[in-house]
This record gives sequence, structure tokens and C-alpha cells, in this order.
Amino acid sequence: AIVTLIAGIAGLTFVPFIGSIVAVITGPMAERQIAQTGEDGAQLAKIGKILGWVGLILGALAIVGVILFWVVFAASVANA
Repeated sequence: AIVTLIAGIAGLTFVPFIGSIVAVITGPMAERQIAQTGEDGAQLAKIGKILGWVGLILGALAIVGVILFWVVFAASVANA
């Protein structure tokens, strides 16, 4: 659960895509282990997984924004 939370935070700050992917993958693994063993940390796993998904969505939006910027830029230069 702690790995998921740290990866989710890292996905929004230091390591954008890799951290988010790790959080999305390890989140369900942590939740499954917590359900089997009854340990604490379900909230940490859930928050980390949510942060991972938010990081992936923001990254995808950033990529779409960069592509749109260059398409509009190329179209404006071609028409000038």
C-alpha cells in the first residue's frame, strides 16, 4: 500500500508516467493482499491508485494538448 501511495505521488511530481503506471498496477495487488491478510493500509492503496489514474489522465491530456498546439501552429504558418 505504501509503494502504491509513493508511486502515485511520484507519478504526479517526479516521474510522470512511470510512477502513475506503477501505482495503477500495484494498487489492486495491495488491495488484494490487504483483503486476504486483514492488514491495515486499504486507504493508502486506494489513494495511491487514484493518484495513479489522475497522473495518467493528466499525462494523456498533456500529450493531446501538445499535439493540438503543433497542429494549430503548423496550420497558421502554412496560411501565413
